[in-house]
Amino acid sequence: MNLKKYSLYLPLLLTMSQLACSSKSTFRIFEKPITWNSEREQLSIQYLKDRHGIEKSNASIEPQMVVVHWTAINSAEVTFDVFDAPTLGGRPELTGASNLNVSSQFLIDRDGTIFRLLPDTTFARHTIGLNYCAIGIENVGGPEAPLTKEQLKANEELIRYLKNKYPIDYVIGHHEYQLFQSTDLWKEADPDYRTVKTDPGDEFMEKLRKNLEDLNLKPMPKL
Repeated sequence: MNLKKYSLYLPLLLTMSQLACSSKSTFRIFEKPITWNSEREQLSIQYLKDRHGIEKSNASIEPQMVVVHWTAINSAEVTFDVFDAPTLGGRPELTGASNLNVSSQFLIDRDGTIFRLLPDTTFARHTIGLNYCAIGIENVGGPEAPLTKEQLKANEELIRYLKNKYPIDYVIGHHEYQLFQSTDLWKEADPDYRTVKTDPGDEFMEKLRKNLEDLNLKPMPKL
């Protein structure tokens, strides 16, 4: 080997190596808090009491699961605006149960950018019967805009982060939430209060669970 000749290329090789390393994505959560005021807190506390039968002095949860959603809105900013108001408008199928607005703790954009909308253990209304123990992850997309490979990776990384912090036993899709009606985790006062969900779909959840196999999460309940 001609070491002298090789040495001429060494700076270029080092530069290329540094660029390759710097191009690797780094797990980050960007803080983008929705409005949390006394009205939202009181509505959340009331929801915990009325819907879940849990009386607390603060609107907090003890996470045992993660629920993955899609927004059916193709913009992170519009989704943020929808979640930001403390009260819910224009959805009579939900306001009958509570005027508390829907939201989630996390929002993932199409490119995989992760936003934290609420602290991990702050209550959010996103899944009937399970809000009190579930962290919600909303993904920008829907039937006409299937979730991306970047979102899949971001969900995996975020769930690993959450599993490291909390005793997460289940990772479920929103469309699977009614499978928990026969379990001890289910807490919903009204036996008729249900909504039919399709998000984020079996295909996305199968890929996500496969990527998380090493976490040894609990299997889904059977019907």
